[in-house]
Amino acid sequence: MQSQKLKRNFLPETFTVTNWQTLEPYFKNLLDDEVHSAEELQLWMRNRSELESIINEDMAWRYINMNCDTTDEKLAESFEFFVTEIEPNIAPFTDKLNKKLISNSFVNQLPKGKYDIYLRGLKRSIELFREENIPLAVEINKLQQEYGKVCAAMTVEIDGETMTLQKAAKHLESTNREHRKMVYEKIAERRLQDKNVLDEQLNNLIELRQNIAANAGYNNFRDYMHDELGRFDYSIQDCFNFHEAIKEVAMPVMNYLSDERKAELQVDTLRPYDLAVDPSNLPPLKPFDTATELTEKTIEAFNTIDTYFGSCINTMQKMQYLNLDSRIGKAPGGFMYPLMESGVPFIYMNSVGSQNDLITMVHEGGHAIHSFLCVPLELASFKNPPSEVAELASMSMELMSMEHWDTFFKNRDDYKRAKIDQLEKVLETLPWVAAVDKFQHWMYENKNHTNQQRKDAWVKIVTDYNPTNLDFTGYQENLSYQWQKQLHIYEVPFYYIEYGMAQLGAIAVWRNYKTNPQKTIEQYKAALSLGYTVGIKDIYAAAGIKFDFSKAYVKELIDFVFDELKVLKNV
Repeated sequence: MQSQKLKRNFLPETFTVTNWQTLEPYFKNLLDDEVHSAEELQLWMRNRSELESIINEDMAWRYINMNCDTTDEKLAESFEFFVTEIEPNIAPFTDKLNKKLISNSFVNQLPKGKYDIYLRGLKRSIELFREENIPLAVEINKLQQEYGKVCAAMTVEIDGETMTLQKAAKHLESTNREHRKMVYEKIAERRLQDKNVLDEQLNNLIELRQNIAANAGYNNFRDYMHDELGRFDYSIQDCFNFHEAIKEVAMPVMNYLSDERKAELQVDTLRPYDLAVDPSNLPPLKPFDTATELTEKTIEAFNTIDTYFGSCINTMQKMQYLNLDSRIGKAPGGFMYPLMESGVPFIYMNSVGSQNDLITMVHEGGHAIHSFLCVPLELASFKNPPSEVAELASMSMELMSMEHWDTFFKNRDDYKRAKIDQLEKVLETLPWVAAVDKFQHWMYENKNHTNQQRKDAWVKIVTDYNPTNLDFTGYQENLSYQWQKQLHIYEVPFYYIEYGMAQLGAIAVWRNYKTNPQKTIEQYKAALSLGYTVGIKDIYAAAGIKFDFSKAYVKELIDFVFDELKVLKNV
């Protein structure tokens, strides 16, 4: 596969983003441009999209480079320059351009249905925009950077080696329980060293976010974000229904599996450091040794599903758009970043050779394939699907690729262990997502809450979504601050329940794949190729599944995974 770089028609090929002064003339050009027909309006939209793509890619590289090395102040300054000196100047023009398009007399003559979703989003943006929120957004962006810096600086010493918390967590798979306990306590102690700093960061973020919501006429930031995230296809009450469905349907299964783990480990009580180790006390799975091996085996597995999928990762490898190793000074987490102009996305992660890293790679690989499939779409906005769809792409790839992980595991028993581990993690995802999302609702509904009230609320919420036999005695403080490790709460608020909704969709895709692989792949590619040109429910339908999180449907899908687990464990 070749790079599908966008051909410029509106801006010079030599243009690069340096400062606002170089960008402003192009925004003014769009604002002043006269449109005399529906055809000219479509050209105007394409020109605007080209400008947006160039700007988005420039910002993407600043963000990627900053995360790759948080110790380089120049990289942080470059990103901060964008969010403080460029982005705030773009915002008012964006609002004016939105209004220019929506009020244009030729809008109603555009091809029927083609731009409906796009125009719907612009109308919502116009409703939400407030000039006074621009400086608040700048402050929020700067604070969100600080979270990554604090977490990137967290290290512990294990067996004489200083390592990141991500690398240290691999030791929680050790069959030596005392070693696991020691590692767990070191990680917990290190996190708690910054508990007050992270508390204060969140307090500042909450205040700023609530002010943004109030300026836009909302009672709280939760209500504001529901609209800002473009959740046209479900309500806030649907989120509460999801929380309840997971609690009632998933937790009995999780309690069964947790009791099973406790019995297999032959321990008196199940402790938080007993959750990652193999329950049969086998050594940790080792799917790969190096980042290069991870890439090559991922390509091989993806090729087995569909050669197009393998070619996507291969292209990224050749262009060096993969940064996979964990190292000190690198920000935690993993992500796929679409590069709108280049047409080739970037994958970032912190791999240490674990099974979790394999899952992260195929997850982000699913996002990357989605990005590639959206390249031919006309507008940049078409290539920016909602998270409920984006996470469907990635989570479905986790499960479909699982059927081909023999590329990573030549030993049949290890392969079976990997599949069991994956399916258990699929089920574990749902309660954690419900807990984090419910917690965020609580935080923004309860204005002026104290740090202690927030801790108490988290413990109360998460207890409902933890197995009943999990014993945190002696680690209550760690439990009460457990939410601080979830970067979404700090960096992308309310972007989390989508993982749960998409996880259900991914189970449905995988169920179809086991029955008819070829048809499922055709539907998967067709659905992702839609980008965001139709609504979420229509995209899910194109994938051959339902966008549904009723208790009955949740139970149907969880029962399917549970049945597959029982088959694997009895083989």
